[in-house]
Amino acid sequence: MLLTTTPTVEGQPIQNYLGLVCGEVINGVDFVKDFSASLTNIFGGRSGSYEEELTAAREDALQEMAQRAAQMGANAVVGIDIDYEVLNGNMLMVTASGTAVVL
Repeated sequence: MLLTTTPTVEGQPIQNYLGLVCGEVINGVDFVKDFSASLTNIFGGRSGSYEEELTAAREDALQEMAQRAAQMGANAVVGIDIDYEVLNGNMLMVTASGTAVVL
C-alpha cells in the first residue's frame, strides 16, 4: 500500500477514486511517562517518552487507514493529512485521512 501526502503519484496515473478513508487512534499516557515529561518540562529538553508515544500513535493511525483502504480495494492512499489532539490532558488522539485510490 502506497501512502503519500501528495495528491498524485508521479508516473502512476490514478485509475479509480474509491473515497475518503481514515484511521483513528486514542492512546492514554501512563503516570510514569506523564511524570517523566513533567520533569523535562521543568528542566528543559525533549521528552523521549512522549515522542515514542506520538510516533506509535501516528504509525497505528496510518496502519489502520491503510487496512481500511485495502478493504475498499485500493492500492494507494493519496492526499494524506495527519492531525494530533490532546484530550483531557493525558490522552493523545491521532487521526490520519486521505483518499483511497487504485493506481
